[in-house]
Amino acid sequence: MSASEIASRHFAAALAEAKAAGLDDDGVCRSLLGLIVTKYLETRSVSDVQSELHFLADNCDPDADFAFMRP
Repeated sequence: MSASEIASRHFAAALAEAKAAGLDDDGVCRSLLGLIVTKYLETRSVSDVQSELHFLADNCDPDADFAFMRP
């Protein structure tokens, strides 16, 4: 099993548990993101974590080409 498969399984379970408790997806996502950042900061510098988050934010549009892609 890959890391992505493990994360996807647990993410789906967290969303299902939140739905059963009457909580919204945004709250769960925000909480998980905070936990991820906290875990990253255990072994990575603040600037490295910021760079990771900026990269993800800059490239989250599934319809946009990456800057390095050719037409």
